[in-house]
Amino acid sequence: MSEIPAHSQVLVIGGGPAGSTAAHLLAKAGFSVTLLERARFPRYHIGESLQPSCLAVLDRLGLRQVLLDHGFTKKYGVYHEWGHEKWAVEFAAIPNQEIFSFQVIRSEFDQLLIEAAQQAGVAVHQDIEVVGLDWDGDRPVAARWRSSAASSGEKAITFDRLVDASGRNGLISTRYNKDRRFNEGFQNVAIWAYWKGTQPLDEGPPGATAAATVGSGWIWGIPLHNGTLSVGLVTHRDEFKRRREEANGLLDLYTKAVEESPLASRLTANAQRIGNDVHIEQDYSYAAKSFAGPGYFVAGDAACFIDPLLSSGVHLALYSALLAAASTASVLRGEVPEAEATDFFERCYRQAYLRILVLVASFYQLYDGKDTYFWKAQQLANEDFSGADKNAAFVSIIAGREDILDAADPTRELVHQIGSLQRQMFGLAADKNRMETIMAMEPGDIAQLMRKGEELNRFTTGGFSMSEESAVRDLYVAPAPELGLKRAAASVPR
Repeated sequence: MSEIPAHSQVLVIGGGPAGSTAAHLLAKAGFSVTLLERARFPRYHIGESLQPSCLAVLDRLGLRQVLLDHGFTKKYGVYHEWGHEKWAVEFAAIPNQEIFSFQVIRSEFDQLLIEAAQQAGVAVHQDIEVVGLDWDGDRPVAARWRSSAASSGEKAITFDRLVDASGRNGLISTRYNKDRRFNEGFQNVAIWAYWKGTQPLDEGPPGATAAATVGSGWIWGIPLHNGTLSVGLVTHRDEFKRRREEANGLLDLYTKAVEESPLASRLTANAQRIGNDVHIEQDYSYAAKSFAGPGYFVAGDAACFIDPLLSSGVHLALYSALLAAASTASVLRGEVPEAEATDFFERCYRQAYLRILVLVASFYQLYDGKDTYFWKAQQLANEDFSGADKNAAFVSIIAGREDILDAADPTRELVHQIGSLQRQMFGLAADKNRMETIMAMEPGDIAQLMRKGEELNRFTTGGFSMSEESAVRDLYVAPAPELGLKRAAASVPR
């Protein structure tokens, strides 16, 4: 393995989907990129269900066919048994397009991404822990690292730009900015295991993720290409504590939840659970108050994570990687001032995060009904879906398509009015304060606000011009093959 250089134009911390993708895109654009990853791939990771938006980014990397050849399960939608209703969401609801995504084994998917980044020219170094950053004022300028495979002490690498894709560890947000905030309303616990010999899901579209309410939580089922089914329970930590007190250990808790769910019981009938252990994650719904700063972008889980309900994790990772790479490229080439590129990244990424947050919050009302979810999605989408299936806007959002379109078109805005709701309910003057308020809300509060009218959508989902003084209305991500931000020929009329 080559030595880690003393300097790199771009340093990427973390080799998961966000880090590998950002590094790959920048290397293809001709920049020197070094990626430092703490683990040794392949390594286990949850987050197996992708959204169709990932294809737009994978196409830029030239990896769609690689995933198809690998044999990952193609996913054409989602099936819900939610509350008292049963309904399928088919990606085909979006007009005039064949849309699908993948169900992946993350150890294999992530390995493909990091290997492709290395083949594109990224200097990939695994088993390397970044122990700290050196700063020049509010700008990071060097990373101190050490190898887990060697006994030597710390060394340093300097850089011109940094992409922090350090995952849940969140190097900048947790250690330096110390601005990660957990959403108390989504403080859930997930517990899951894998099964073989399961029954097929006959009700949903091919390769669908199954999601069903159980008690005050919900259960997922994700079919994987190796013939196994990922089955997990998600419930609030208070409910999880109650279930744990009544169970004889975690495995007993998990087994009882599967048996309690008609859908999960049906899928696992006569099946065999693999192994005697279960996986568990908790306290995973959070967001940093800042996603970017001088000289750096914070991408993927290092910036935010919502909830596994709408399978948005890898979508947000790849989307933020695309934004970070395009913004970094344009700054390094001197095409866009750093402050504008930083603002563009912050607004686009936060808009994507908050739009999904609102839909997840509405689902956690559990029994509002699918038409309510579809209506809320109509208010959050930019596109006119009149004449299409009534769930087309919902599909467009959960598929990540709305976010991809937002980044590529400077004319897209969510709604035109913000004033009345803001003044009447919050009296907030700054965009930052509005963001902090919505991230601190309980799911029920968000859902209640959603019912007060479409003006909330501008409040919750950002947009490119939430204030006159800080608008970045005319920037967009350039179409492939060129990587960077472009400025529209003329400003969008105000």
